Amino acid sequence: MNELESYIHHHFGISQDDCQKVSGLFKPEVIEKGNYFLRTGKFCNKLSFIESGILRVFVKLPEKEVTQWIGTAGYFITDLQGFMFRNTSRFDIQALTPTRLFTIDYEAYLTMGRLVPKWHEFEKLFTGKCFVMMENRIMDLISLTAEDRYQKLFEQNRELFNQVPLQYLASMLGMTPETFSRIRRKMVS
Repeated sequence: MNELESYIHHHFGISQDDCQKVSGLFKPEVIEKGNYFLRTGKFCNKLSFIESGILRVFVKLPEKEVTQWIGTAGYFITDLQGFMFRNTSRFDIQALTPTRLFTIDYEAYLTMGRLVPKWHEFEKLFTGKCFVMMENRIMDLISLTAEDRYQKLFEQNRELFNQVPLQYLASMLGMTPETFSRIRRKMVS
């Protein structure tokens, strides 16, 4: 069982046989460091599971870039709004490290319901998990202090602090690089 099959089986309770049917629709993809998974204004025609590597989801504003998410191994990556509703992407998604993915294109994604009869139940669960994750991020941004957001990210994804430029982490946490550095110095001492 590969990482994708293991994830699907563990998080959605799909049988091993159905996991193999689903994972068979995903194709290996490699993105070199600095290359893009998706560019703003392009149609998002793929959904990928990150096997290894780090991807940054961000938007370019006139005065700055804002990091929306840092995707790591064991997570799915796409512009969900673009993928599901066939809109152009609002985000750039760029590899911060060499990245290995399992990728399914939109047309293959649509065939899952025929291959796995219970797929639509699992799809609702997947979309629900994405929604809850975003709700939790929003709640953290509006209810936690900058120090608490920093500490939570550090506890959950300690490895990012050595692999991702700190200004990207600061942006994802909704703070300036200066505030991030001040908190980091305080936490280290």
